[in-house]
Amino acid sequence: MIIISGIILALYCFLLVAFIIGFEKLEIFKLSRPIAKTKFSIIIPFRNEVENLNDLLYSILLLNYPKELFEILLIDDDSKDDSVLLIKEFTTKNEKLNIKIIPNNNRTNSPKKDAIQTAILQSNFDWIITTDADCIVPENWLKIFDAYIQKHETKLIAAPVTYVANKTLLEQFQLLDFLSLQASTIGSFGIHKPFLCNGANLCYEKQAFIQVNGFEGNEHIASGDDTFLLEKLFKQYPDRIHFLKSNEVIVKTKPQKSFKKLLSQRIRWAAKTTAFTNRFAKFVGVTVLLMNLLVVWTLILFLFNLFHWELLLAIIIIKFILDYVLLNKAYRFYNQKLLLRYYSIGSIFYPFFSMFVAIVSLRTTFNWKERQFKK
Repeated sequence: MIIISGIILALYCFLLVAFIIGFEKLEIFKLSRPIAKTKFSIIIPFRNEVENLNDLLYSILLLNYPKELFEILLIDDDSKDDSVLLIKEFTTKNEKLNIKIIPNNNRTNSPKKDAIQTAILQSNFDWIITTDADCIVPENWLKIFDAYIQKHETKLIAAPVTYVANKTLLEQFQLLDFLSLQASTIGSFGIHKPFLCNGANLCYEKQAFIQVNGFEGNEHIASGDDTFLLEKLFKQYPDRIHFLKSNEVIVKTKPQKSFKKLLSQRIRWAAKTTAFTNRFAKFVGVTVLLMNLLVVWTLILFLFNLFHWELLLAIIIIKFILDYVLLNKAYRFYNQKLLLRYYSIGSIFYPFFSMFVAIVSLRTTFNWKERQFKK
């Protein structure tokens, strides 16, 4: 048991140190303010988002970018509320914005992928940029993407996302969890081993999407419109897949309102991991899972006097420090404060939460947007 524990701890240390180095290695992009010329098709799938769409649309209205250089394609995924009515009223009041509402008539196990693909086929511009209906985009969002595209030869640009979290324990825990994923994402791009991105802030060339046949091959998996596309494009264009590390391009979204919804979201995220073909992604997933299992299992053994407390303490302290160093870098980049009391509680609770999600995600179905999906 001690040897196995040492191997798992060594692998985890190697991984975290690599992410820390990668995070620092990736330089912050400075806006050079060239003349805007890139044309964007902003694609936003939505389903029953009447509570959120108004904030998103107003943030798009305030974009510091020529209105003629972007269009907004909102794909209605069978909404039952007044989302469509809200968009129509907003469009009437803001006629300068090029807004289209497109029904998603496809009915597969992956409605979000269907929605995005439907919109891309009807888009007019060369660059696709996706976000979610519960997000708020910053005013220089498109301007910075445009500047990056003009400066770099790229096919896909991942960009940062964060939560707008209050100081409740549930929301702070979600922020810790989410920013750990963001930190790992940035770190992986920094070592040229990208395996994660977030569709709430993702930009890619339409022609590149078409050349890799879009989401073909992953249609049976409900989620993963972002990560599976990243995998395909990275295989095709390994030197043209980038992360835009800029504070001015951070998209903000909302955490889940209840533990039940949080659990459902994490099960959905976990459901796609078994379909990853990226070896590094599999290595990361297995290593993190084994590390969390090690913490839980050694703690149980210790409670039955079957494991040395010195070794248990060493495992917990090493994990605590490495996680903190990487997380703190993310918090500083996202201009958010890492509160030690929440981090301490979260670091204790997270291994148990992770194991619970892993076990529950073994089920063949999960719920998302008031619908049930097969894995």
